[in-house]
Amino acid sequence: MREGVLVALDQSTLVIHGGAGVAPGDLTPEEEAQARAALEAALRAGYARLQGGGTALDAVTAAITLLEDAPQFNAGRGAVFTHDGRNELDTSIMDGATGNAGAAAGLHRVKNPILLARAIMEKSPHVMMIGAGAEQFAEAQGIPLVDPAYFRTEKRWQQLQKALQAEARAQASNQPLVLPGKAYFGTVGALALDVQGHLAAGTSTGGMTNKRYGRVGDSPIIGAGTWADTGCAVSGTGWGEYYIRVAAAHEICARVRLAGEPLPKAAEAVINQVIPRMGGDGGAIALGADGVFAFPFNTPGMYRGWIGPDGVPHVAIYRDDPLPMPVR
Repeated sequence: MREGVLVALDQSTLVIHGGAGVAPGDLTPEEEAQARAALEAALRAGYARLQGGGTALDAVTAAITLLEDAPQFNAGRGAVFTHDGRNELDTSIMDGATGNAGAAAGLHRVKNPILLARAIMEKSPHVMMIGAGAEQFAEAQGIPLVDPAYFRTEKRWQQLQKALQAEARAQASNQPLVLPGKAYFGTVGALALDVQGHLAAGTSTGGMTNKRYGRVGDSPIIGAGTWADTGCAVSGTGWGEYYIRVAAAHEICARVRLAGEPLPKAAEAVINQVIPRMGGDGGAIALGADGVFAFPFNTPGMYRGWIGPDGVPHVAIYRDDPLPMPVR
């Protein structure tokens, strides 16, 4: 027992997502294969840290770093473009054992934002930093900075051009531009349970295509897109405005902690009932201190995967993809 939670010490687990909203037909066979390979690589990277005696924070950091480096996902190198043609990155991380957290928003030069989030948590008295100040802190901590051109991918650039054309057509016809929920998706995240029974959560994103005015979604907001405590950890991916309004990540864990709801039920209720009722959609990953995890989402697909003590990675993309779950 740890703080009233029964913990299976040999059930170290890593759970990841690469964003909700992906649908059959969105990817070429080559792109799909690359995405699956990147998910598996991230799981193996995090697993290696757990098996090497690393903490849940170490595993989360390692997995998200790999996902940020993979251009298949809207984080790090695969980030989408803002209206002004820039890449703007947000991130957060939280240690369930201590309640410590770090976050950063509005980044343009930090190669791996999750490293900065962790440095803010561990090496500053603050929880969140933004923009130029955050990048100044990153440089002081020796965190790699890159030329903004590093983040550019042609696929994301073309997505911006299509969004700008749609915006121009709406303005020409004097009609409001109504964005689908899918426009708000694109995030990576990881949750880990280590051999000490401690949990951690992290999330990283490139935001939304064609965003303006320094818009920030839920990903860097502790309690909205990321949460971890002694019994539950969550990383979200979806329409950030709604995740912020319901404090989605914290709400899932609060239902587990305060109402005694099973983690899968709590995650399902928040992601597939509360948020859709308000008009939003998306998905999440949730992991308990007992090793139970869940992948709720209400879109055609969500990049997702998990790895347990046997070291075998399991990944899926679309709703109907087979995804073996551990026998309990």
